[in-house]
Amino acid sequence: FEIFRIGLLIVPFCVGYNQMPTTFIVQGTVMSNAFGIFDVASMNSLDAISVLFFGSITANYVYPYLAKHGIKIPTTYKFAIGSALGSLAIVWAIFVEGMIHSTYQSTGEKVNVLWQAPSYTLIGLGEIFAVSAAYEVAFTASPPDKKVLASATNIFCVGGLPNMLCIVLYHSCSQWFTNSKGTTNIGHIEDYATANVGKYFMVLLSVMVFGIIVNVLPWVRSYVESIEEQASELVKTPHIGKSPPTAALRRGDRETTPLVALTPRTKKYQEYLKYGSGPVYARSGSMRAGP
Repeated sequence: FEIFRIGLLIVPFCVGYNQMPTTFIVQGTVMSNAFGIFDVASMNSLDAISVLFFGSITANYVYPYLAKHGIKIPTTYKFAIGSALGSLAIVWAIFVEGMIHSTYQSTGEKVNVLWQAPSYTLIGLGEIFAVSAAYEVAFTASPPDKKVLASATNIFCVGGLPNMLCIVLYHSCSQWFTNSKGTTNIGHIEDYATANVGKYFMVLLSVMVFGIIVNVLPWVRSYVESIEEQASELVKTPHIGKSPPTAALRRGDRETTPLVALTPRTKKYQEYLKYGSGPVYARSGSMRAGP
């Protein structure tokens, strides 16, 4: 249950993140292609490019620099940073929404789809901090015998639960996705201009801001850190004491295990020197005197 509680902290970001294949696409369908070839479907690839580019910079430069100076970003702060970047992505989408309406009302033309690029880039950058931290804490903060269950729980909090919340949000705000004719056909700019998709973006922004506020609360940070500390205490180097065979050899007993070695202090070794004609491999890891 601890991993599930921690996973809930990532849900606000993932609610906004899951809008890429939904609301962002709806907005992009009424925008003009860039250079005649880049359409709204192509814009989704910017998220992957953003993750690869900024992920490399973060892993190779940002985190090593912080570690060199003894700075460790708490897990909840990583969630908050991801939610903040996601909020900026939604803010930019609201700005683009205003451009779409104002441009159509003034000139009747469409806005270039490249104006969506900052939203995809920012949401991808937020994914580096939020989602990667969620997978990390699911593994490090879980007991050794429950890591598989913890990973499955984290996947549910990253994908399953946010998707269900998005469905609830969409049905609750479905009237904002209807045109002046009362239908949900808003794939054309003239119909989209009469809808109120911008209000839905405002709801998403509120969810993102809520995620920021929750993750910066001191008691939330302390709770997550306590779970991580408890898990780290479970992973300890086992104490290796004297094995019974070694103790027996020191008392002069005969060899009773294939893992013991012949030493000048053992009776076996003395018999080997007196009677043996050469070492013979008897068992894996053990030798005895030859005939």
